[in-house]
Amino acid sequence: MITVALAKGALLADSVSRFAAAGLDFSALLDGQNRQLMVPSRCGRARALLVRNADVPVYVAYGRAQLGVVGDDVLREHQLPVSQLVDLGFGGCRMAVAVKQKSGYRSSADLPAHCRIASKFIRCATAHFSAMDLPVEVIHLTGSVELGPITGISEAIVDLVATGRTLRENGLVAIEDLFHSTARLIGHPLSMRLDRGELQDIADRITAATPATV
Repeated sequence: MITVALAKGALLADSVSRFAAAGLDFSALLDGQNRQLMVPSRCGRARALLVRNADVPVYVAYGRAQLGVVGDDVLREHQLPVSQLVDLGFGGCRMAVAVKQKSGYRSSADLPAHCRIASKFIRCATAHFSAMDLPVEVIHLTGSVELGPITGISEAIVDLVATGRTLRENGLVAIEDLFHSTARLIGHPLSMRLDRGELQDIADRITAATPATV
């Protein structure tokens, strides 16, 4: 049986829709009354695991799921050995450096050396400032990183930005983008190599249902 890892939250509805186009119905996951974390497809040839976004590539990398859907931001941060199969195009957001609106900073280069940067995305933040040769202290926060500059624990943050509303409502502004992120269909490398066509057929059907990006 094929196992698919799907992320809770913003990506779920679109993920379920794409798999439906491939003939796998996981719509039970969208039922507000559902409390199951593993549900079979109606056709009976696959099942879906409902997991946290950051856990999707873990299940795929360790072979507990053959396919999964996760944001490119998670793939960049965790860098686990999975195969990227399709850019699904939905769940668009950007990884950005943000500061207090009144700070006067206009780019990452304006930040002072050895300042503190708060982020959930330690690897992405560290890589960005290392590439600039700007020494900073990256602080790992798991909750609302917007509080970093507000409380003074950090000079700036590195975080995902979709509409920018949360930043604005907390007196922050994005000053530089690191990269743009969308949802990706990923696969377990060994499972894809040993595939007798079933996994590739699902990937092909999902690709056909994915609007072309300009």
